[in-house]
Amino acid sequence: MEITPKMIDHLAALSRLEFDLEKKENIRNDVERMVGFIEKLQELNTDGVEPLLFMSDTQNVWRADEVKGSISRKDALSNAPVKDEHFFKVPKVIKK
Repeated sequence: MEITPKMIDHLAALSRLEFDLEKKENIRNDVERMVGFIEKLQELNTDGVEPLLFMSDTQNVWRADEVKGSISRKDALSNAPVKDEHFFKVPKVIKK
């Protein structure tokens, strides 16, 4: 499949990006190489090959959910730039 400059312009417009001519040519070359690689992969005979869902037999390895200690409120607030005796103070971001 040939990747044309018009296709690159269309992809850039869809992604709301702008490129100069040199970058567009580099992108066109890269996309052409990627498409060529996919076309080469499609030549492989995959009859009888099960789809691969995971790279290894290990699935969903999670750490144990354990209750651990935490720091005190005083320690948590000790490095806050702006605070009162109970809370961090931050600038207001929502206007009513």
